[in-house]
Order: sequence, then C-alpha cells, then structure tokens
Amino acid sequence: MIRTTLFPGRYIQGAGALGRLGEELARRGKRHLVVASPHPLEHLLPTVAPQLDQAGTVHLERFGRECTDAEIERLLAVAREFGAETVTAVGGGKTLDTAKAVAVRAGIPVAVVPTLASTDAPCSCICVVYTPDGVFERADILPRNPDLVLVDTAVIAKAPARFLVSGMGDALATWFEADSCRVSRAPNIAGDAGSMTAHALARLCYETVRDWGLLARSACEARVVTPALERVVEANTLLSGLGFESGGLGAAHSIHNGLTVLPGVHGLWHGEKVAFGVLASLFLTDRPAALIDEVYALCAALGLPTTFAALGIDGVSEADLARVGEKACAPEESIHNEPVEVSPALVAASLAAADAEGRRRARA
Repeated sequence: MIRTTLFPGRYIQGAGALGRLGEELARRGKRHLVVASPHPLEHLLPTVAPQLDQAGTVHLERFGRECTDAEIERLLAVAREFGAETVTAVGGGKTLDTAKAVAVRAGIPVAVVPTLASTDAPCSCICVVYTPDGVFERADILPRNPDLVLVDTAVIAKAPARFLVSGMGDALATWFEADSCRVSRAPNIAGDAGSMTAHALARLCYETVRDWGLLARSACEARVVTPALERVVEANTLLSGLGFESGGLGAAHSIHNGLTVLPGVHGLWHGEKVAFGVLASLFLTDRPAALIDEVYALCAALGLPTTFAALGIDGVSEADLARVGEKACAPEESIHNEPVEVSPALVAASLAAADAEGRRRARA
C-alpha cells in the first residue's frame, strides 16, 4: 500500500513573523507580486514596507474579493506583465486560494500569509473557486502545496475571537475524519492512504484544541499572544491542514456541505457548521458516550453550535433534514469514507439526535 503525505515547503509562525516576509521572499526571487485583501493592504503591509523593499521589486495588487476564474486570469496577467518571480497572498482564504492558483499557472513559487486562523486552507494544495456572486463552483486540487506559509500570531490575536473559535471547529473534525479513513482505508487528497505521520498529527490537532482551546480564546479576546494561542493557531492552521489533506476527510465536512442547502445557516462561518457536523457524525459512527460527552462539553464551552437553534434552523422540518442528508450523501462526498453504513435517512437521524442531545445539555 502506498502512503502519501503532503506538506508546504516551509511553515513559519510567531508574533512578529510578518517582519520575516521580505527575507523569505528574497530567497525565492527578485520581483514579487503581493496580492492582498483590502484591510491588510491598507493597514498591515505599510508596516513592513521597508523589509519588503529589501526583497527586490514589489508590486502590490488589491484582491477582487472573490476567488473566481476571472480574478485568477486577471492576476495571472498582472504577474506576467510585471515579470513576477513569486506571488504572495496576504488576507483570508479566498485571497490565499487565488494566489495559489495564479502561482501554479505562472510556474512560480507562492507564499501565503493568513491574517485569520479560521481555516486550515493555508497549507493545502486546494483552491476553492466561486462564481462572481460568491456561489461555490468547484474545488481544484493543485499540483503542489504552498512554498511558504507565514503566520504572524500578533496579527491573528487582533482579529475577533469568533474567527479563532471557528478555526477550532474546523480543526475538531480533523482527527475524527482521518481516523475513519484509517479504519476504512479510504484515500486522502492525494488519492493514497494516509501515513502514520498524518494520523499522529491529526490526533495532536484534536488534543491541542481540547486542552488549550479555552485559554487560546481568552488570549484572543484580550488581543494578546500567549503560548496557548500559539498552540491553537498551529493546530488550526498547520496540524489541521496536514491532517485533513494527508489523513483524509469524512462525514463532518459532508454534513457541513449538506447544511448549506438551508438558508438559515448562511450567516455562520465554515468551522461553526463543521463543528455541528462533527457532533452529528459522532452519532452516525456510534462513538463512545464518554467521547461524545467530551466533544459536546468542549463545543459548548468554546461557543460552537450544539443545537439547531444555534445553527439558525430551529424548527427545521423533516423534509429539510432529508434534503440535507441527500446533499451530504452525494456520490462525490467524503462521507462515503466512513467505515459505517451511510444514507440520507441516517444523516437526517444523526442531525436530529445531535440537536436533541444539545438541547438536553442546555436544560441540565
């Protein structure tokens, strides 16, 4: 059996790490295209302008807000006209994904600088493409992972704590899904079995969020960097990224995708919906009662949704739950990696059970 593990070229994290960006870019070329979301373009990059100038010639470009084919082509044209030798993205997930796609098409290195720890996308080779209206279109698997991932935890700590908590919700799924793929021998993103390394990192991801998540949230609320915050940012970004990509996905993310058919959840962040997908998957996969208790207690303490009401779908009908189950069980979904029977009806039942357990705990 062949096992494949996917990694970014280099991962750098810590308070003040943004000051290393110029030095890192200089190692990779002399002409650098930097694509940034509006806020970091105006408020963050000016603080490191002298260091960037030392890297060579830098062209700053504002990101067009959506990762679309048109935006990828626009930025590719900018990169070619400028003669870029690297592409750097500074901002949220859509900015990072766009830059990854541009770099692959241009055949040059890519550096990603996330300004939030709300997703495990920075280390991955996946680019999620949307329509101009922001509707999901497809997920492209690119031929390589980012050459550099640079995470400044002082920047992360200044963002609202809800972003960090959402990232923990996404990270919660990492071990449960990778463990299911290990048992069922389902493939990871590369199409091969996950390695021992990937599964160990996925387990560490869950343990880190479980043990340090509340302290990290407190630090973020105080807008300060502490060892707990550093641990959780690494779990949300590096451990979860390596775990999902090299370990494999399962029911939680498919249930997330199924929930998107309900308008009520559209105001929630990705990780918040994934977290409820984890709770439902615990019932679907018949996890031990002690583990279910542990995960519910953690989600409640962090402020992640544990009921339909918290998801924005209180009073959801059986027909709507059936629609969620149908989408979650679509042929291309990762729920089929689970080592148990899956069906739309079983997903709907697991969602109802997860909500009922959350409501019971709220009353206790």
